[in-house]
Amino acid sequence: MDKHQVVPDVIDKAPAEVAEVTFKSGAKAELGNELTPTQVKDIPVVVWKAEPSSLYTLCMTDPDAPSRKDPRNREWHHWLVVNIPGNEIAKGDTLTEYVGAGPPKDSGLHRYVILLYKQPNKIRASEPHISKTTGKNRGKFSIRKFAKKYKLTDIVAGNFFQAQWDEYVPKLYKQLSG
Repeated sequence: MDKHQVVPDVIDKAPAEVAEVTFKSGAKAELGNELTPTQVKDIPVVVWKAEPSSLYTLCMTDPDAPSRKDPRNREWHHWLVVNIPGNEIAKGDTLTEYVGAGPPKDSGLHRYVILLYKQPNKIRASEPHISKTTGKNRGKFSIRKFAKKYKLTDIVAGNFFQAQWDEYVPKLYKQLSG
């Protein structure tokens, strides 16, 4: 994560554990490998060493919006789930529904960072629910600020991949326009 500047652009310190992130297409995130928006359009399976009796927060965020050279919308978050019991993401509270990578044409590679935090207690989030059919309220997010607000000090696992525009992106933009 240091090599690709996820540290310090998104987090201060890389997590000790690498989360397994596997997409329906069979593609896997492998600490900065390049995947296509087509490969990552569906919600991935994310696995980490979770304690069954603990709660976790998962976030997928893009610090390179609209581009790495001009990240004025840093971070654009793609997925946010809190109160995940153990590693059962589907049983958590989804604040932001998953949307895959959608970098603008000619904006180069974007980093898509997946982080898992162990929660000290159940979160009663004040953030609005964001559906997969809108881009509203996704930009200018900060996982650092969110983590601080909810006292999420322990990043237990993470991973990331990079992607750039492909022919799937216009379909994603249509979905996000409602």
